[in-house]
This record gives sequence, structure tokens and C-alpha cells, in this order.
Amino acid sequence: MSTPSHRAPLAELVEELLATDGPLPIVAAGEPVLRGGTERYDGQLDPALLSRFVEALRLTMHAAPGVGLAAPQVGVPLRIAVVEDPAPVPDEVRLARGRVPQPFRVLVNPSYEPVGTGRVAFFEGCLSVPGWQAVVARPAEVRLTCEDEKGRAVDEVFSGWPARIVQHETDHLDGVLYLDRAELRSLSSNQTVAERWAQPTPERAAASLGFELPG
Repeated sequence: MSTPSHRAPLAELVEELLATDGPLPIVAAGEPVLRGGTERYDGQLDPALLSRFVEALRLTMHAAPGVGLAAPQVGVPLRIAVVEDPAPVPDEVRLARGRVPQPFRVLVNPSYEPVGTGRVAFFEGCLSVPGWQAVVARPAEVRLTCEDEKGRAVDEVFSGWPARIVQHETDHLDGVLYLDRAELRSLSSNQTVAERWAQPTPERAAASLGFELPG
């Protein structure tokens, strides 16, 4: 349990962030808050402030736009993230990547573990590493445990693209960026990905750039 001296600075930080309307500023790679890990949420924000913070994360994620956002990405070292994916993609992408719509969710104190040994690799980007993407091999299926914003327990298995989103956002809460797990030979600008590597899978990129994909 956090002491009041630990609670107050986080609440004050969030109140300061919420003092202005509109999306919150997203911090970029190189900021220590993205690498320092997070404090487990145990009531540092009162229910009203937590609700306001969650809504601000949702607004910021939509405005970016993105499909997930973790509290450290707006400078708050608290173990909270939000995810949502309308998945507006062609059928061939949906089938290849398992990208299906996901409703808005709040992940409080999340952790995940692989289910099985299957791994899949796709280009991945991050709002805190703007302008770039790289191929990341991740477990194809994971079990997520956390609470929601009401304190209700969540224990659910995710596969396909939703599993990737859950892993990406939970990693942020551990001070891990997707680049830490990426095949760096695949690192490409957004423009290059759009022009060369827009295929549903990264096989062509792997052959051309010289990196291995999971078997």
C-alpha cells in the first residue's frame, strides 16, 4: 500500500495535466518516465480523478490516433493503460494479422503471460517513437490479468492483433519500448512502410532487408 506521501505527488501530477482541455502531450523516446517502470495503482487517484484521467487517455489515444496508450506516455508513472481498436482494415489484413475490433478497455495493474509457444511477427509502431516502425516477433496468444477502472478482476486470453496491443501497452508499464524487442534490421520510416512494406505480412521485408522471421 502506498503511503500518503507517495499518493499526493501522483494526484497532483495528474491534476496538473488535466488543467487544460484537449489531448495530453505524448512524451517521446528518451524521456526517463518511459524507462523507469510504474507504480502499481492502489488508490493514488480518487475515483473522480481516475475517471477524468482515463477519459483524458482515451481522448489522447483517439486524437493521436492510436489503438493504445499507457500512462507513462503522458508522463505519469502509474500502472494504467487504455486500448481500443475499431480495426478499419481490409479483409486480407484482418485474416493475416488477426486484427479484429476491440472495445474500449482500461487496464489497471496488467500483466501477461504467453499461452503456448506460437510466435508471430509484424511491423509495429509507437506513439512515443513517432515516424518509425519495425518488425516485432511476439507470442501469438497471451493471458492477460488485471483489473478494470472499477476494480473488477479481468482474466482473459487474447490472440491475433489484440494480443499484440495488450503486450505493447503492458510493456510500456515495465519501461519497455517495442524497439527493445524489434528486429532492428527491419527499422523503417512510416513512409517506407507505406511505399514498400504495406503487405499484410513482413515476408518481403525480411527477404529484402535480411532478417529472420519466426518459423
